[in-house]
Amino acid sequence: MSIFDNPFDPNRPLNRSGCACGQHASAAEHEAEIQRQMQVAQESEEKRYEGVVANAVMRAMFPQDAVRRSFLKAVGASTALAAISQFFPIGTATDLFAQGAPLEKKDLKVGFIPITCATPIIMAAPMGFYAKNGLNVEVIKTAGWAVVRDKTINKEYDAAHMLSPMPLAISLGVGSNPIPYTMPAVENINGQAITLAVKHKDKRDPKDWKGFKFAVPFDYSMHNYLLRYYLAEAGIDPDVDVQIRSVPPPEMVANLRADNIDGFLAPDPVNQRAVFDGVGFIHILSKEIWDGHPCCAFAASKEFVTQSPNTYAALLKSIIEATAFASKSENRKQIAESIAPANYLNQPVTVVEQVLTGTYADGLGNVKVDPKRIDFDPFPYEGFAVWILTQMKRWGQIKGDVDYATVAKNVFLSTDATKLMKEAGLTPPTTAKKITVMGKAFDSTKPEEYLASFKIKKAS
Repeated sequence: MSIFDNPFDPNRPLNRSGCACGQHASAAEHEAEIQRQMQVAQESEEKRYEGVVANAVMRAMFPQDAVRRSFLKAVGASTALAAISQFFPIGTATDLFAQGAPLEKKDLKVGFIPITCATPIIMAAPMGFYAKNGLNVEVIKTAGWAVVRDKTINKEYDAAHMLSPMPLAISLGVGSNPIPYTMPAVENINGQAITLAVKHKDKRDPKDWKGFKFAVPFDYSMHNYLLRYYLAEAGIDPDVDVQIRSVPPPEMVANLRADNIDGFLAPDPVNQRAVFDGVGFIHILSKEIWDGHPCCAFAASKEFVTQSPNTYAALLKSIIEATAFASKSENRKQIAESIAPANYLNQPVTVVEQVLTGTYADGLGNVKVDPKRIDFDPFPYEGFAVWILTQMKRWGQIKGDVDYATVAKNVFLSTDATKLMKEAGLTPPTTAKKITVMGKAFDSTKPEEYLASFKIKKAS
């Protein structure tokens, strides 16, 4: 049930089980019809909040659905609203609801790396999502992931765009001192690729890649883990047969052009820029390795979350709303124009458009169409965290016993995301997400069994 249903519909009970109106075979069909009607209606934000408040008032005044329906049928929705407004200030309550609790601070700094994975965090500034929630956010372009991490830890940034494994690594003290960190929202799913130098067009089989030099954005990144997974499935030991080095995304194309590396698994628009510049071709999209994998995230320290809870909620809500806007394909060209300028991605609009729309040149003479090349889904499934932790352990970044479930729950804040997605009018998932990587299913309740199934891994 959506919290934005019309409370003055006499045929819709507020307390329901099964279909709400008796006209559909199931509650799911009823909800689908409600969602369709809402999409057509395109109610304003004020009307949506008014509906939430009115829902609560009507539920309190008429706890029995039969009585409520009789009242509405007798007087009509408009008269009912006018009548109850005499006794309860719905307009004032709506304003208070929409505004939320007072913000502890309104001026914030949020760091980002100039890649399309950061789309919701970046676009929320020029497109007004932060301002809508009472925030003045300066989004700051940053050179690399280690710099983002350090500036956030040192409180130069209030929050940051991070790679989804980074809050796990920071919390566990891997690569830095342990600091309780949180990841309440995924920024993007998919949106990466393996790109090779044009001289390797005849080497499409990874079994032929022994001796190659690869770049990934950071050691604690989905890029590193997906590249290692892909290589290992082809029988290539990523710690023995190839070299993998960390290179900031803005420097990857230049390194490919200079022949310092043979390829990279990188975020976009780096892959598309390599094609645009004629120095590389897209070998495989990351979604072909794991469709729906997380990549980047919105992250903040536990201290910021607990000391500025209202500001944190407004910030997260802004990003979730921006993510919902970015998830719609019809908005992608507008977004590309907003984030392409020099102070954000510093890329030609056509490069960013190819990534966001999914109609792109692959560098091999083909134009491909894949609307889900990159997508935006904010929900931080705990299963994502458990999978990442298995790969951190597989490649020797963490040792010893790992309490997978507890770490995942403490860092990937699915409860917060659920609450704020509902407030934004979105429908959060209620079941765990199925994870399949290169045809192999992952059960997040059996991480050690999964880890033991791999032949190639770092010797303990």
